[in-house]
Amino acid sequence: MRPALTTLFLGGVILPAGQATAQTLPASGSSLPGPGTTTSAPDRPQMSPIRQVPTSLKPGQAPASSSNRPTEEISITAIRRPFTQAADTAALFRDVPGYSSYRTGGIASLPVLNGMADDRVATFVDGMPLMADCPNHMNPALSQISLDEVSHSVAIAGITPVSLGGDSTGGTISVERKDPQFAREGNILVTGDGREDWRSNGGGSGAGGSITVANDMLSLRYSGSYTHASDYTAGGRGGRVLSSSYLSFNHDVTAGLKLKNHLFSLTFGQQDTPYEGFPNQYMDETNNRSTFVNGKYVGTFSWGTLEARGYWQRVTHAMNMLADKGGHSATTGMPMNSDGRTAGYSLVATMPLGRRHQLKVGSAFSHDGLNDWWPPVMGSMMMGPGAFHSLNGAHRDHLGHFIQWNAQWTPRLSTELGMRSDIIMMNTGPVSPYQGLSSMNDMGMGSMGMGGMSGMSMMSMGHMSDMGMSGMNMGSTNQAAARAFNSARRGRTDDNFDVTALLRYRASAYLNIEGGYARKTRSPNLYERYGWSRDSMTARMINWFGDGNGYVGNLNLKPEVANTTSVTFRFHDTDDHQWEAMIQPFYTYTHNYMNVVRIGALSRGFNLLQFANHNAQNYGINASGRTTLWDNTHWGTGELSATLNWVRGQDFKTHSGLYQQMPLNGTIRLHEHFGPWHGMAEVVLVKAKHTVDWVRNEPRTPGYALFNLGAGYHWSRHLQLDVSLDNLLNQRYALPLGGRAVSTAGSPPGAVLGMGRSVNLTLREHF
Repeated sequence: MRPALTTLFLGGVILPAGQATAQTLPASGSSLPGPGTTTSAPDRPQMSPIRQVPTSLKPGQAPASSSNRPTEEISITAIRRPFTQAADTAALFRDVPGYSSYRTGGIASLPVLNGMADDRVATFVDGMPLMADCPNHMNPALSQISLDEVSHSVAIAGITPVSLGGDSTGGTISVERKDPQFAREGNILVTGDGREDWRSNGGGSGAGGSITVANDMLSLRYSGSYTHASDYTAGGRGGRVLSSSYLSFNHDVTAGLKLKNHLFSLTFGQQDTPYEGFPNQYMDETNNRSTFVNGKYVGTFSWGTLEARGYWQRVTHAMNMLADKGGHSATTGMPMNSDGRTAGYSLVATMPLGRRHQLKVGSAFSHDGLNDWWPPVMGSMMMGPGAFHSLNGAHRDHLGHFIQWNAQWTPRLSTELGMRSDIIMMNTGPVSPYQGLSSMNDMGMGSMGMGGMSGMSMMSMGHMSDMGMSGMNMGSTNQAAARAFNSARRGRTDDNFDVTALLRYRASAYLNIEGGYARKTRSPNLYERYGWSRDSMTARMINWFGDGNGYVGNLNLKPEVANTTSVTFRFHDTDDHQWEAMIQPFYTYTHNYMNVVRIGALSRGFNLLQFANHNAQNYGINASGRTTLWDNTHWGTGELSATLNWVRGQDFKTHSGLYQQMPLNGTIRLHEHFGPWHGMAEVVLVKAKHTVDWVRNEPRTPGYALFNLGAGYHWSRHLQLDVSLDNLLNQRYALPLGGRAVSTAGSPPGAVLGMGRSVNLTLREHF
């Protein structure tokens, strides 16, 4: 019996991660993702699956609907990538064709799929569609789960099955914890694992582990982890990158109950992040606590399967300035708080219609409520006397339904057709600015300047001056903006419709072709629609792009509609063991793309921007390949793999490039496995970024090449040590999607620099 598989999906086939031998899996006709899909998982030692059985079946029992499944199967072989633990869960997808990310905090990277970023990518954690409860998106969904806990992860770019979520135009990312483990009948199972890691650059360290106690019906698991790092050092003579430190803790408990073909699980957990620095933001995260409860039911019946989920989450979030931006106290800094709540359900029924057809129907609802207020600073004539209310009782409710039909017409040809309806309901209460500002203006003190900010440290005064706080003329601006916002009709309801059509064809023993079309719709998030402040300082607090600009919402924003077409050609040998190559061109035209226009100029070369609907396009090519160079008893197994990604975006109204499009990039990796040893050599290549968004004054960045090495050894499948050396040549480079380092000098400041040379160690145990 083998443990539950995690998967890696490349070019239309699923690869079980960490398996060294070929496996047989359905290739089409089921609910597999379409072109642009990749899944991955954190690599773990190949441990002995003693007394472990599938979570919802008895030993030896086959699924009830197995006779109705499609007949075509493809054998594949996976690639192991066990080197060093990443603090950021988004690192799981670094090898996905078309995937990139823009690094914000150390554990809070924001995903990009085929040039579509952040909220355009629907992100699920254990089936929960989580949004960031922060105007700077400092706590995105993937930051709210430790990489240790992920057993299955999926990234789908472009043509996303309607069953995997709506209200997105760029694709879907989903990560899930392990299902409960159970013992064989009459036995007791006690199992667990541990992990310790260390990184030389920034003094990073972390640890995690889990323990499970179970019989054949009940299971109880505890998981915990922590990760920490100080500011890292850039390559070359780049020096220390300020505001890049972090500290985070994760704890959760999962209880499982198995009754014949029915599995119930309930997870309760909490994440605490006492601090996390952000080099491309004016603020830092000074506390974040996420508490959640998530229940799941999976049942197998004579008619098919039913999966039901229910969840609740509360996030309390605080921002202020860490020490390298001046620090904060009761009388200094600039506190910003938010309190978010998410609750919802999802129901999915899968019904085989004969041997070659399958119908999937589902319903889901999610409520996101958010309060965002900035408490007054004691003794401040500027940030007080009352609180600044950015969002007051705001909510975003999402009700969705879908139907999806998978058909296996011949052993070579299968199709997928899906339709989805989503209703997005949004509203917020009246808002208010700092009251002290308007009072001072009423008294003729509008030009008082920084002298009225007694008690502030000189460093934080300078930092706040960079945000446009050198004058006190913003009270009347925000008062007028608040009055206009409060008098407007703020409730909005969007009726959205999605459709996906996908065809898979095995043209020959050497070629698989997948192609399709998707119409995807996304409604604005709360800040895109309800950000109301027009003052320099307060508008800059609404900025999840890391570009230093200030952002103003737009009550009249319309949902954006993306029309995507894509085709994937996958070439391979007859057994899928020796070599394969994938090439995937794609094109997306987005109607009412939510971009920005300039409505004012700010200090240091930044601008005041307002969200607006334009038309835009994304197009590009993703490619990957691998080949086995040698496979014998004398030298083990050697494999060469490569990826190449190119994307371009354009706004048809401003004729600028779309923001944060990754330049041409690729990797070349040589992987060797010999008995208990494994090794890796990798080159990462990134072209200079010349096509930028001039509206946002996006920085251009030079090209670079990074060389990485790794090696590891495992003992008896119970202990594994991995060592890696990242950026071996200590190359200085700027992050193409990292935004601007707003705490540094310059008008505007330069791009955020990437990490220099780092030696990394990871030790994993299993019992």
